Amino acid sequence: MITTFLIAHTWLTTVALVALVVLGTPLAAWLATRPRAAYVLAAVAALPIAVLTLWPTDRDLPVGCAQEWSVPTLGRVELVANVVLFVAPVLFLAVALRRPVLAVLVGSTASFGIEAFQAFVTALGRSCSTNDWLSNTIGSVLGGVLAAVALAVSRRAAGSRPASDPHVREPLAR
Repeated sequence: MITTFLIAHTWLTTVALVALVVLGTPLAAWLATRPRAAYVLAAVAALPIAVLTLWPTDRDLPVGCAQEWSVPTLGRVELVANVVLFVAPVLFLAVALRRPVLAVLVGSTASFGIEAFQAFVTALGRSCSTNDWLSNTIGSVLGGVLAAVALAVSRRAAGSRPASDPHVREPLAR
């Protein structure tokens, strides 16, 4: 159902990816001092992952996983959609944790778990594919890179602000 929609609107995944790259870093930099909000946004951004990957379909599939290794390109909407799906949750989690590499590992591991679940729980009617894991991991890495940039921007901005320590005396105005 979602794939059919995306194939009819191929531009949508590209626009979503560009929007995440352009808007993700400034939003994440703003969230760097608001870890609770970043955790909440990470959880909200992860909801589509759960719905789109674990919602049962009416297909009957054998146990197994398709061995495919295709790199996502803008013309391959399903693969790009898998990239887009993991950018925001990993971005927000990385900012909340202040540890982009850990968040990337969480994203990639979660994707591996989802694919394994789809491979062995055939009643779901979801197909396991190494392409999905690869695309999700690329999205996780992109989210981690955006978070690292946002955290660096946030640290730099914090360093340019005056100290708010009550023990630091402000110079007297003349």
